[in-house]
Amino acid sequence: MSGAALVTGARRGIGKAIAVALAESGFNVAACDIAMSDELKSVAEEISAKGRRSVALAGDISKIDGHAQLLNDAEAAIGPLTTLVNNAGVSVMVRGDLLDATPESYDRCLNVNTRGTFFLTQAFARRVLHVKSAQHRSIVTVSSTNAVAPSIARGEYCVSKAGVSMTSKLFASRLSNDGIGVYEIQPGFIETDMTAPSKSRYDSLIEGGLTIIRRWGKPEEVARIAVTLATGLLPYTSGQIIQADAGLLTVRY
Repeated sequence: MSGAALVTGARRGIGKAIAVALAESGFNVAACDIAMSDELKSVAEEISAKGRRSVALAGDISKIDGHAQLLNDAEAAIGPLTTLVNNAGVSVMVRGDLLDATPESYDRCLNVNTRGTFFLTQAFARRVLHVKSAQHRSIVTVSSTNAVAPSIARGEYCVSKAGVSMTSKLFASRLSNDGIGVYEIQPGFIETDMTAPSKSRYDSLIEGGLTIIRRWGKPEEVARIAVTLATGLLPYTSGQIIQADAGLLTVRY
């Protein structure tokens, strides 16, 4: 067995793909999402069908006072946690002019994407820091290329993801010497329900060379990266950012 992982935002898309891929690599997996649903239960059932222990958990990561219970419930179901995958996140309420961004949308992005991720990571780190384990311990955070590249139609989302990126660097600096691998994945254009509203807009741009690899990415491709990081297959690394973006952020001229 490779360990036991809590994956947030696991109901569908990238989170689901990571949860399933971890199970295929030998992890027991707690699949968490903001609310219980048939979709989330089906993810846990799919993992169980692979012979791994699994549980579906409802948890709003923006509710910090619920983090300890979430971790407790995960460990009660699948065993001592070795891995946290921070994937839960929200986008802006409405895409539009940066000058029209509202405090409500800004606060929602920051509360979930940044504040929630920061304190869940903190709670997990406190739990595993002094627990001896033969398994590799890791924290993998899924942010976005918008942590680096501005998108003025959703500025508050970009700000929140920049904060997530710094969160990963901070915890890598604090934890890596204690044998806990901390990493960040910055996905680019990945085909998910979240990106569906903008797909038609970017199809022609991608075909025209916006990305070096001229196609959309798949959640399973991000999941493969997450498994590599979670299983400790990149030794002597700390705080690395993996840009799963088809070369979107590669400087060209």
